[in-house]
This record gives sequence, C-alpha cells and structure tokens, in this order.
Amino acid sequence: MEFLQPASPQELAATLHDAAQSGHSIELLGNGSKPRAGGPIAPADLRISTSALDRVLQYEPKDLTVSVQAGMPYARFTEMLEKDGYMVPLEPCFAASATVGGVIACNSSGPLRRQFGTARDVVIGMEFATLEGKLVQSGGMVVKNVAGLDMAKLLIGSLGTLAAITSVNFKLAPLPAGSCTFLFDFTTAAAAIEQRDRILGGVLQPAAIDLLRREGEQQWTLAVAYFGNEALLARCRKEFPAAEVLDGEPEGEFWQSVATSTERFLAEHPAGCVVRTVTPLRGMAACLEKLPGTLVARAGNGVVYSHLRDAAQAGEALRVPQSLIEFGPAAANGNITYWPQTDSSFPLMQRIKNMFDPQHLLNPGRLYGRI
Repeated sequence: MEFLQPASPQELAATLHDAAQSGHSIELLGNGSKPRAGGPIAPADLRISTSALDRVLQYEPKDLTVSVQAGMPYARFTEMLEKDGYMVPLEPCFAASATVGGVIACNSSGPLRRQFGTARDVVIGMEFATLEGKLVQSGGMVVKNVAGLDMAKLLIGSLGTLAAITSVNFKLAPLPAGSCTFLFDFTTAAAAIEQRDRILGGVLQPAAIDLLRREGEQQWTLAVAYFGNEALLARCRKEFPAAEVLDGEPEGEFWQSVATSTERFLAEHPAGCVVRTVTPLRGMAACLEKLPGTLVARAGNGVVYSHLRDAAQAGEALRVPQSLIEFGPAAANGNITYWPQTDSSFPLMQRIKNMFDPQHLLNPGRLYGRI
C-alpha cells in the first residue's frame, strides 16, 4: 500500500482527485490513533495522512477563536491553549496521540460533555478536501455562524468516509478559575441515579457528572465536578458534606483516568470492544442494569460506554436499543455486526455518502460497515 503525506491542503485535494479518477480506494487518517473505531477499514490501495498539515492558521484569544490545520497533534494544540488560559473542552480519548482532525472526524468527547457539549458545539468552521479535488470552506471565525448550510457538521463523526478535513476553527472557553469533584458510592444504579436527579434538579449545576462501575462489582461511583470561584466551590462543599472531595492534583488525575479509560482498556484487551448506548435520562437506571462489563456513563447526557473484554460478549449489550460497537477488536471479525439497529436517518446518511463519494473509495468498512 502506498503511503502519502500531502504537504498542503491543495496537494491533499489534488491527491484525492487523482485517486478517485483512477478508482483507487483510500485509507484516510491523521496519526492513525483509533484504528478500532467505527469498524475495521478494508484493505485500500492508498494510505493518505493529514499529519503534515500541522500549522496554527489564526489565533485570536481575545475573540475566543482559533483555527488550526487538521494534522496538528491534539496534545500540542491543547498545551498551546492552556498556556494562555483557554481550552477546547472536549477531553477526547486518545488525546495524547490523536490529531485535531482525527478528534473531530470521530466526534470524540469526554466528561465535560455535560456542560460544553460535543464537537458540533465547539466547531465554528472548517475546510475540507473532496474527491473532486475541491477545497470547501464552511463556517468561519465568528462564534455565531448562521448563514447558509453548515456542511462542516456533516464531517463531524464521519470517520473519514466523506472528505478529508484540512483545518478546523474552534470557539474557545476560558480555563475555570477553580474546580472540585465529589464522589458518591452506591450499591445500585437506581440509588446513584436518584442522587443524580437531585443534583441536576438543584441550583448548582455540575460541569461533569459521570457514573462508573467496574466489571464484576456492585459498587457504583457517581463523580460530580464543579467549576467556579472559591465562593461557589465552598457552597458546593457545604451542599455535599458526606461525599469524598477531590481537588488539586488528585482531582486532575481522577478525571484524566476517566477520560483515558477507553484508551487504556483497548490497549489491555485486543479482543475486546466498547459498546456505546444512548438512553433517555429517565430510563437510564434500568438501562444500566442490563449492560455488562465495565461501564463509564455520561450520567447527565444519557450516553453509556460498556467495556467488554471479549467482543463475543457484545450481543447482550447490543440488544439494548440505541446500541452499537464504537471500538471493535484489534483483529477484524466478520461475525461481528457493529451497528445492528439503524434508524430512520440511515437512508439520508446513505444519500450523503453517495453525493460525496459515489464510488465508495474513502475508508471502506468504516461507519460500522454500513456506509
């Protein structure tokens, strides 16, 4: 397989166009940090990486905006922002090895999803290269972009099956003045969800609220993080006098462990998989009781990640509605159905794929083997 690293967006667009004209299938990637995401990529004729596109294009801290090329390492990107007191609050898995474009193409997010949302909420513009050899601009460098069709949203979560992201514009958030985390332990999911409901129904709204359970254990840990000044954090401590409190370095280490849990699990279990289930908040307790494995749940958003040591165990989790395998085993297994239950939006997804990539050349096999 030929490996190509275009040095500019124009070269990338021309490379994609030449490949399409020749009918060559393409494995499109940044650093290739998430080969197990969204189904295994079928063998391709060309391997094209955006990793050479790693420059900062525009950085306006006072306007809370930044534009960087897609191949920039995400770790270097966040380090640059933190030096100036800012962040893009995604906290994706594989952050240490991923590129900016890879994070956006996989729509990766972490514990701060509760307060800040996902990539669709922080991306304000994008440039991407198509198989027609065109560079397309969508959005801009203004936080409120309302004119026209926001085509960038189509690329978020597309796993490289539509086009190649060349640059991304973000809106920034200031780093919090302070933070603290409260840990609550329960013996049942129902009791943990009752506490979650009390917290979400209160005046003090958390930045993150995750529910954790290790495989084979009956203990559930509800982790609740608050951002704010000392007065607000002091009030939070009075609100939860019985909880274990984390701040400073222990707090940072705890949330780093939560954010990297999927990455570490997959490294330890090559035959394993991670099933993502989306559930209404009201039905979350019943859903959690049905799911096997080690669980990491965004308790304020209804997204649950089941970590299974062997992908052969995925059947039980996949029977729960709105479930799919987000990360599969390291070796391709043709017996695994990554996405068993499609919904009414699936025909539209197929039409969009055919518009961008009528020959189905980009990342064949990705998006759960259905696109």
